[in-house]
Amino acid sequence: MGESRQAPSAFPVPFAQRPVIILGAGIIGCAAARQLLLQGFSVVLVAEFLPGDQDIYYASAWAGAVWHAAAGITPDQRYLQAVTHRVMLRMAQDPDSGVSIVDAREYLEQEPTSTSSIWGNTVVSKFREMRPEEYPSNFACAWAYETLVTDPTRHMPYLGRQIQALGGRFIRQRVGALQELYDMFPDSRVFINASGLGSKTLADVQDDLCFPERGQNVFLRTQQCNTMYFRNGQEYTYVIPRPFSQGVVLGGVKQQDNLSPVVDLDITRDEIARAHRLAPEIVPAHPPEDAISHIIGIRPSRKGGFRLDSQSQGSRTLLSAYGFGGGGYAFSYGIADALVKMVERTEREHVIL
Repeated sequence: MGESRQAPSAFPVPFAQRPVIILGAGIIGCAAARQLLLQGFSVVLVAEFLPGDQDIYYASAWAGAVWHAAAGITPDQRYLQAVTHRVMLRMAQDPDSGVSIVDAREYLEQEPTSTSSIWGNTVVSKFREMRPEEYPSNFACAWAYETLVTDPTRHMPYLGRQIQALGGRFIRQRVGALQELYDMFPDSRVFINASGLGSKTLADVQDDLCFPERGQNVFLRTQQCNTMYFRNGQEYTYVIPRPFSQGVVLGGVKQQDNLSPVVDLDITRDEIARAHRLAPEIVPAHPPEDAISHIIGIRPSRKGGFRLDSQSQGSRTLLSAYGFGGGGYAFSYGIADALVKMVERTEREHVIL
């Protein structure tokens, strides 16, 4: 008798060939998908909003998207931002990515503390303390350096194209619970919850620390769009250049639990006035109306900061990465790198017996 052979369909799918399922296709989900695909994993993204969409709840389409060292974060979180800078610096060589290198001027109302954003001087190029005669006398100190800005109108479609070129797949679908994903992909073993604000309402997550935070910015069309200005202190203000779009983004404002899609003209006037005080050479006191447009997005924020962890659920592993508020782009590729390492650890546990 010949040796009996098992039908090919009866062989289980090898672990590394089972797709990693990502819920959410904002900057976090898409950055993670790209990095996983580059490491040879199969990836499927399931989301209500996809790259190129412009819904106000799709915050990644509206973000200021500047790399700025965050204050008050842990060394591990600083490293996540540093990885993002490293990855995006390489992306800046490709105009299609929408990432640009720009000059930055940061004015501080008070002297920096040990937990301030001064740590960014180990990451950015050409960092120097500005001389007192170089900045207004009402500030305690100021820094000059090079940083990275990302134009979301280019970057998200760019990521979408990269993901598909690498073999990733998008499924447009609103999901009410992670269990729906488990049922859709019974063979998969790794799931990533990058659903942002969705984590507040997912039936089997219901993270009450999540909350919506409305942002409203002004886009001012101008040829002077190669220098970022940032005011650090009580009058939190920024002027973020958009070289590819020939303009600057003026902000900012944070409105917790406000979901209004309607432009608040009082905010518009206030942002223009603050930006004019910060960078009068770029922002006139009364810009012409035809040079102004408005940006509104609902940031996926979380009390106590973002969530990044791994949970074993029987044969499945659930990774959570959400709650980045206005910091999604600054953390994006560092978070993606961390998620890849988590997936690889899970792979190792299933492969090395």
